[in-house]
Amino acid sequence: MSVKQPVISGKQLVKLLERNGFTVTRINSSHHRMKHKDGRVTTVPVHKNEDIPKGLLRKIVSEDLGLKWMSLLN
Repeated sequence: MSVKQPVISGKQLVKLLERNGFTVTRINSSHHRMKHKDGRVTTVPVHKNEDIPKGLLRKIVSEDLGLKWMSLLN
């Protein structure tokens, strides 16, 4: 059974990634660069409380982080 991709804002994604071992390495304008100690990196757009577009969110989670939603939410 597949898990439906949630709709979340950039702020929520930053908090979720921090709980999963990522830290903010730098902030350039409204973009947060996040890095994990194992070397994975990604950039999260934080534009007020706007939701991240589904395609970008899918790219961040699957391509940049190499994860699936189930592993990120647990």
